[in-house]
Amino acid sequence: MEKKEIKLIRKSQGSKLQKKWKDGVLYFTFPELSAQEHFVHGFSSRIGGVSQGEFAEMNLSFTRGDQEERVRENYRRIAGAIGFDADKIVCSDQTHTNYVREVTESDCGKGYLRKRDYTDVDGLITNVPGIVLATFYADCVPLYFIDPVHRAIGLSHSGWRGTVSDIAGVTVKAMREKYGTDPADILAAIGPSICQDCYEVSEDVIDQFKEQYEEALWPSLFYKKENGKYQLNLWEACRRNMLHAGIQPGRIELTDLCTCCNPGILFSHRASHGRRGNLAAFLGIRE
Repeated sequence: MEKKEIKLIRKSQGSKLQKKWKDGVLYFTFPELSAQEHFVHGFSSRIGGVSQGEFAEMNLSFTRGDQEERVRENYRRIAGAIGFDADKIVCSDQTHTNYVREVTESDCGKGYLRKRDYTDVDGLITNVPGIVLATFYADCVPLYFIDPVHRAIGLSHSGWRGTVSDIAGVTVKAMREKYGTDPADILAAIGPSICQDCYEVSEDVIDQFKEQYEEALWPSLFYKKENGKYQLNLWEACRRNMLHAGIQPGRIELTDLCTCCNPGILFSHRASHGRRGNLAAFLGIRE
């Protein structure tokens, strides 16, 4: 797919999310995070990889049936485009928990070059230069956290379960306990993921959100339709979780890019009915 053919459907959220190209690879960045010279970050697209069929092109999952060498080449390409060493990647092991794991130098390559020796990890934190955290998506919400004062980072995967169990707050708490992070110093971002218009959920899901969020917030988080189902706004729920954790409103960057609205550019579980690869969020500390 040529660069000129890329047409994104963007939502009206006032986002400054930027589209970037390098060596035929399309990825996305947030300007406030990019302005932090000691850190590197990005969010992948489907464009610029070597996978084929339902995995085309930039699939970053080894577990969905794609050829392993193609996935490895995709990692090499996205790492080269964003600008980090692929061998320093440390991957999550996502099961929709709110468990957050501290990453050290001994973890480099886990989930990419070698097997992980941990399970049920949807959030990662580190303060080790060179390490690049990686989490994976096909509709769920990527959450980025940068502490520029202590040069520490966090990256978390927030589906509806992770959102209602406040993985954002758990990540901030872990950074505070491990690195002395003051939430007011954090720069955060909510990455490309499914928008409210596309995210229909059942009443049992909404019941859990009603338990966790005060009633005054409900109109901004969900609404009921004539069919008895609800449209859920994960972007706003994650933003509220960040605010509750002490992150300042002006230090949270928002996405306006929906995975389900852009299935030719981004993998979407809902749009593809489960026949898809994985996108990835990356966040690292420069050496």
